Amino acid sequence: MTAENTYCGYVAIVGRPNVGKSTLLNHILGQKLCITSRKPQTTRHTLLGIKTNDNIQMIFVDTPGIHTNQERAINRVMNRSAASVISDVDLVIFVVDRFEWSEADEYVAKYLSNNKVPLIVALNKVDMIEDKKALLPHLEFLSSKVNAVELIPLSALRKTNLAELEEKIKSYIPQKDHLFPEDQVTDRSERFLAAEIVREKITRQLGAEVPYQVTVEIEEFRVEGKITYIDALILVERDGQKKIIIGTKGERIKKIGEQSRADIESLLDSKVMLRTWVKVRSGWSDDERALRSLGYMDE
Repeated sequence: MTAENTYCGYVAIVGRPNVGKSTLLNHILGQKLCITSRKPQTTRHTLLGIKTNDNIQMIFVDTPGIHTNQERAINRVMNRSAASVISDVDLVIFVVDRFEWSEADEYVAKYLSNNKVPLIVALNKVDMIEDKKALLPHLEFLSSKVNAVELIPLSALRKTNLAELEEKIKSYIPQKDHLFPEDQVTDRSERFLAAEIVREKITRQLGAEVPYQVTVEIEEFRVEGKITYIDALILVERDGQKKIIIGTKGERIKKIGEQSRADIESLLDSKVMLRTWVKVRSGWSDDERALRSLGYMDE
């Protein structure tokens, strides 16, 4: 690569739900864009993260986890979203979890088998492996499962081998003009990121109490002087879920609001007045029209 040339390309980060894709992207970018949680379906939208180093611009696409269960419309929509991304990038990073190889991993591997795009396997969470000698046979196993140009053991959380991964990524970025200004880090609006922050606090607060039939819609986002006013509507499918999110005497939704406001203020570097409330909209997660209106599908 020469200094006078510019390089720009798209990189898809794929894998089964909750394998560490969003954490990996957040640490590569050096800031939090994607919501993370130990629960499935945390990432529902493809999200562009942009990192520009001198003459190289890497445009990362954080895809929803690919789901083997396609019974509900939301899972079918997320799978279609992931598939459309994979077919139109310059490089794919397939994130897998230590020694785990599940039916879901097998499903993703088969998904990628017909793809002509170069593939890097990122073996995540290796900081949790006590016997590092056990890595070699597992890397050989992974080589038998996917046709990868590189296999890189790493820890997204501890940032182990992230620099090595980034250097490998750069080597697959084609020569092309940059598509975004060098200081831009995402294509998503502040409104979208605010909704994602509120949804993250809900998933972290609720554990297994509420299924993933919850989403957040920003009904108002306005700036007056030095204050940003945000109205966030939390949509659930049943009255029982509404009661759980509100909590005893409103304590839980108050905590969700406080935690969300702190993160949104950090994101916007502004004082935020956040109002949250909960509404029941039955069947939204299995209704493609509702999903389109909530921004889960392209028009």
